[in-house]
Amino acid sequence: MTEHPDDSTLQVPDCVPARMLNEFVYCPRLAYIEWVQCDFAPNFETEDGKYRHRAVEEEEGRLPQELAPADVIHARSVWQSAPSENLTARIDLLEGHGQMVTPVDYKRGPEPDCSGGAWEADRVQLCAQALVLRANGYECDRGIIYYASSRSRVAVVIDQELVSRTRSAVEGLRRLASSGCMPAPLIDSPKCPRCSLVSICLPDEVNILRAPLQTGEEGVRRLLPARDDALPLYVQEQGSRITKRGEVFEVWQGDTRVAESRIFETSQVSLFGNVQMTTQAIGEALGRGIPVLFFSSGGWFRGIAHGMAHKNAELRIAQFRTASSPEGSLQVARVIVRAKIDNCRVMVRRNHPQAPKEVLAGLARLAGRARSATSIEQLLGVEGLAGRLYYQAFPGLLKPRSEGGEWSFDFAGRNRRPPLDPVNALLSYAYSLLAKELTVTALAVGFDPYVGFYHQPRYGRPALALDLMEEFRSIVADSVVLWSINNGVIAGGDFLRRGPAVALKQEARRKFILAYERRLDTLVTHPIFGYRISYRRVFEVQARLLARHLGGEIVTYPAFRTR
Repeated sequence: MTEHPDDSTLQVPDCVPARMLNEFVYCPRLAYIEWVQCDFAPNFETEDGKYRHRAVEEEEGRLPQELAPADVIHARSVWQSAPSENLTARIDLLEGHGQMVTPVDYKRGPEPDCSGGAWEADRVQLCAQALVLRANGYECDRGIIYYASSRSRVAVVIDQELVSRTRSAVEGLRRLASSGCMPAPLIDSPKCPRCSLVSICLPDEVNILRAPLQTGEEGVRRLLPARDDALPLYVQEQGSRITKRGEVFEVWQGDTRVAESRIFETSQVSLFGNVQMTTQAIGEALGRGIPVLFFSSGGWFRGIAHGMAHKNAELRIAQFRTASSPEGSLQVARVIVRAKIDNCRVMVRRNHPQAPKEVLAGLARLAGRARSATSIEQLLGVEGLAGRLYYQAFPGLLKPRSEGGEWSFDFAGRNRRPPLDPVNALLSYAYSLLAKELTVTALAVGFDPYVGFYHQPRYGRPALALDLMEEFRSIVADSVVLWSINNGVIAGGDFLRRGPAVALKQEARRKFILAYERRLDTLVTHPIFGYRISYRRVFEVQARLLARHLGGEIVTYPAFRTR
């Protein structure tokens, strides 16, 4: 377990939910993530279970306060608490006559082939419900588990042995919650592949980082999906509006519907310039955890609307603690900057027809200096030198091309605010899209995106998102720019000048967004774990690994350095 002595003030609710008791018996780490850190990720099985559970979700049936022996009880979704047992429970179905009642708990799967016909975690959860009922004056000597897939009912006797195990589990979960100690992951457990929280827990990844010598040559199991099922919705046609109809977001221009996106397949909504979204559509997005992002018409990332803040206060406490510590911030920043420089070096080596040896040697030397920097200021200087070397070689990564009259893709160095040439306009646009992506990722994991370690807090700047994107600037954003130019996707006629500034035309932005999304969907081999996942999935893995480092589970944040 990872100890946080400064978090001893964590308040544990008086009553443990019976459902969390089930999770604790199944896997203490799962219970900690879901109950203490309030983190959750649905998968097919949880959504299917919710669907099968719908018959007992609504509060129905008769349950008089004063019961007579002749009263027949058949009530759904009964919520009761027992402070004397430190328990609270929402009972799916309560059956009985008079004071003698039987709780019925619904489970989505089939009846298991195990001793007693029910899993231990399910038996403990049912016993917890029985203890709550007893504390409220009912008699309860047995319960029923209904397994929906096999349509079978398994009776569970509430004997003293089961009661003792249940009370011990209650005490154990409360002690775990008050300790502020994240339990270690299970090791190579068959429970992990079907767990909906596996992408949050990262059991095999954390284990290999904690004890790399114990991991075999076969590497790490890829327990999380390689790609996300949901995709972003971008709307940039000025005057467009987004509405909601049933389970679909619809995009309208005037009275014409021009596009639609099924809500459950939408990961985020990006609005550029004068694009409207109805209150109903925004409310649906926020209720489902779909962030709505706002850009200027030229692509400047302005802000984000999202639902209630992530409930993982423990992670934000650790984030603020590290951000306020010069030593803690420097430890994270050194790793990030070194990875950024290493990835820039890889980009030059892979894409330059005659990679300058002095540039490669200089970047390698600066990566070493980043690893041993003694202050953030020194690190900024190292990064600045590395940036000049990298952009010195950048013109050699571009294929010679000149189209559309005055416009060419010559590159004489980085400029911004505003960009003064097409290449810099593309780079700025790509970095804005990437900053948006990492802001969404940071919020989803539970971070405050405005409190960073390398980038110091500044009004309106998502400092942590900028930290997280450093290691991906070259291998994602710059890569998209190079691919778009070198393959003729973006041509000289795709730009316009506004004073000294150069910007992409609307149709060119659409083409560039498609190229950017294609890059995020590309499968890449993770350099530490060996499995292949998309870049968008890599962003989430890296953010969660940073959370594990801040929480004390792993000693160093393992930045992503491409091979």
